[in-house]
Amino acid sequence: MGQGAYILGCQGLRLTEAEKSFFKQANPWGFILFGRNVDRPDQLAALCDELRDCLGWHAPILIDQEGGRVQRLRGPQWRDFNPPLDDITTKSNPERAMWLRGRLIADDLAAVGIDVNCAPTLDVARDITHPFLRNRCYGFDADTVAKMGRAMADGMAAGGVASVMKHIPGHGRGTADSHKDLPRVSATRSELTEDFAPFKDLNTLSMGMSAHIVFEAIDPDLPATQSPACLDMIRNEIGFKGLLMTDDISMQALTGTVAQRAQKALRAGCDLVLHCNGDMAEMETIAALGRMTDQAQNRADRTAKTRPKAQSIDIDALEAEFYAL
Repeated sequence: MGQGAYILGCQGLRLTEAEKSFFKQANPWGFILFGRNVDRPDQLAALCDELRDCLGWHAPILIDQEGGRVQRLRGPQWRDFNPPLDDITTKSNPERAMWLRGRLIADDLAAVGIDVNCAPTLDVARDITHPFLRNRCYGFDADTVAKMGRAMADGMAAGGVASVMKHIPGHGRGTADSHKDLPRVSATRSELTEDFAPFKDLNTLSMGMSAHIVFEAIDPDLPATQSPACLDMIRNEIGFKGLLMTDDISMQALTGTVAQRAQKALRAGCDLVLHCNGDMAEMETIAALGRMTDQAQNRADRTAKTRPKAQSIDIDALEAEFYAL
């Protein structure tokens, strides 16, 4: 039986019997965790074990651990980090700092069983970038963003944690918060080249997350997540051949029911739907959409098999180096 074309969340600190039964039947490719699922390291490790036990294999478990506002694991049990842009603009060696940051974040995640981080954020920041995103970015030009993104991804990989680059093909020109509204970008096709460049530079990463944003020069009617034209551009111009998941399908940038949103994204060419809030009724409608296509399943299998392995290292020395920069 093929795997479900979705990544799902859960409600609390441990699984309910209803959740266990549902996940076994729905067979999602993986799971995503949020702050509501996090209390202590031992609790979080037990939750990861429960999730994987439902599926009978070492399924990917994702989280958003960017640092700053978007950080699900926090002190005192885990390391706290500044927003990425703050470190990049203040550290004496920002590229090294981003590698170290990635390696330290991976140390926290891998210790509790989380093996995929929804980072790096490869959106090019601008003066107009909405505050929900701006200091989560890695720079104000494509070259800097690509360089810092590569360092972050390499650091995480050295700690056994895979990357999900986001928000492909670029969210930096968005002036609305896509959690609440649909951003629209009127830039020309030529102007958008810089926005797409970091994703092209890192197109060999195994996973990417789509942007809920309209690029009028490519498709004036549909957000990238649901646009065949945008997804074709991601595959053929940006050259990303990895596993492509949606951003959270529950975000209000999208219209229609959750199932309708998900169906549009899958038909447009996304491999997986990301559903984050753990609402059982919504997840049931997502699961009813069925399994991955053969092409998506092949990408998913390749991604799962090539997850990085942690390299042994003196983590205390790396932490001291990071804070000394």
